[in-house]
Amino acid sequence: MFDGFEQFELKTTGTTIRGRRGGSGPPVLLLHGIPETHLMWHRVAPVLAEHFTVVAADLRGFGDSGKPPSDAEHLPYSMRALAQDQVEVMAALGHETFSVVGHDRGARCGYRMALDHPDVVTKLAVLDVVPTGEVFDRADKRFSLGYWVWSFLAAPEPIPETLIAGAPDVLVNHMLDGWSEVPDAFPAEVRAEYIAKFRDPETVHAICEEYRAAATLDHQHDADDRRRGRQISCPVLALWDPGGAVGTWYDPLKLWGEWATDVSGGPVQAGHFMAEEAPAETRERLLAFLGD
Repeated sequence: MFDGFEQFELKTTGTTIRGRRGGSGPPVLLLHGIPETHLMWHRVAPVLAEHFTVVAADLRGFGDSGKPPSDAEHLPYSMRALAQDQVEVMAALGHETFSVVGHDRGARCGYRMALDHPDVVTKLAVLDVVPTGEVFDRADKRFSLGYWVWSFLAAPEPIPETLIAGAPDVLVNHMLDGWSEVPDAFPAEVRAEYIAKFRDPETVHAICEEYRAAATLDHQHDADDRRRGRQISCPVLALWDPGGAVGTWYDPLKLWGEWATDVSGGPVQAGHFMAEEAPAETRERLLAFLGD
């Protein structure tokens, strides 16, 4: 699926990060969402690699990347910590500045990276998200029922970890099939890989810790930035599922416009997993933005 790409495993200050690198040209970092790994980019990365040096990495806690111990404040699984990993990885690969394309959790890592490391991130594409702080500040009945995964995974240890261990395939298949609109968007081997990762108790615990950090530290970090008037300085491309939560609950361009000085984008005719459901349109939009 990643012909011409090489695998890597690199140490960061806090853990190890696994991924793939391929292509040549300006560097672009691809970050995945839940319940995926970097494999979600298998229909996008090879085409981008014809124009860019593409790095597709597993976030800390996901896939084959490290799962370091957490703490009472969930600090090792804050997006600030996840973003630092990726900055260090790209530097180790020779890229002091680069563009970031993130989907779902990867987009949250990406915008935190752009805020914390404004001299590093040159362009940012966020796929089917609005900022974490905005989501929690607007939480209502729709959020409780539609974004139940946020509450479930953030529940106290070991409740979600224990329940997921009983049927990891049920959770992963529900997310994939419940949030997508294109039948057979996920090849059998890719779906099996996603499920296999959720059979690992360390992975599940790490992901739960990330959601616990989202409800506490990430929310607070966003609030601190809004209070200080801190904004994303690089160009931002926002893409979203028009029929999903982002497209129907929020005004994505307006919200991102409050967080960044240069925002463009629009809907992609797909469900939540646009890189896997609508790869051609996703590639086209990303190529136009990254190559501009």
